[in-house]
Amino acid sequence: MEIREKIMTDIKNSMKEKNTLRLNTLRFLQSAIKNCEIDLRPNAITENDVMGVIKKLVKQRKESIEQYTAGGRKDLADQEASELKILEELLPAQLSKEQVESIVTEVIQSLNAKTVKEMGSVMKEVMARTNGLADNKLISELIKARLQ
Repeated sequence: MEIREKIMTDIKNSMKEKNTLRLNTLRFLQSAIKNCEIDLRPNAITENDVMGVIKKLVKQRKESIEQYTAGGRKDLADQEASELKILEELLPAQLSKEQVESIVTEVIQSLNAKTVKEMGSVMKEVMARTNGLADNKLISELIKARLQ
């Protein structure tokens, strides 16, 4: 099933179940996808574009949670965490930290990288190998730790 069809089905089910949090989160996602579709005109939107929108919203939620927590607004952080959980259900399963560490080690050895100056080329190759199934922040932290 295409991701957009799954989102529409989830919206319908949320309406039937009267789950307002899930319904509002999915409607917001649908709106963001529509905005992306408008930005891409005259080209059609692809599955990768839709996944990019979802990842962007996930990243926004994570950053909001950090800021709300730092600001002492637990109520808003909890709201964002609930929305984050709903959005993450739509993403494919992420690679574990151990799997990402393994890929980072392989890439550093294959590129013979020694210093932080080579981080860009390592990061590019790791991101290509993980194909969006790993958190970029985690990748960056692991590469920095290995190259220092």
